[in-house]
Amino acid sequence: MAKFFYRMQNILDIKYKLEESAKQEYADAMHALAVEEEKLEHLKQRRYGYYLDYNASIKGKLDFVQIDECGNAMDIMDEMIAQQIELVREKSKEVERTRAKLNTVMQERKMHEKLKENKFEEFKQEINAEEAKETDQVVSYQYNKDGEE
Repeated sequence: MAKFFYRMQNILDIKYKLEESAKQEYADAMHALAVEEEKLEHLKQRRYGYYLDYNASIKGKLDFVQIDECGNAMDIMDEMIAQQIELVREKSKEVERTRAKLNTVMQERKMHEKLKENKFEEFKQEINAEEAKETDQVVSYQYNKDGEE
């Protein structure tokens, strides 16, 4: 019996490898985004702590040095939070870029798999046609043999 051979199997194998690479790149980008979001949340918590200290120093015994330090700390934290928000935006764009790349690679792989399936179906039809031809020849031979006797 004939064996199915797909001529572009090496291309399909490359597409599988490219897809795995794109999946890894996407996972790395997602991890980097999660790390930056965690840093942003930590900065917001630190700022909130300074805010609580600031309010406590205003309401209690007036310590102008501590009030000034807490105010400066909150201003610095606001700048750090703004920078971190920008970094999170950049990481989000990177995630979207890698997601788009992954989708493109997956579509190409699926297209090649569909081509392989179509070629396999053609192969099966050719095999079935050959088997039907052989069966017809055997039946014809037996009919002619029985007719001669």
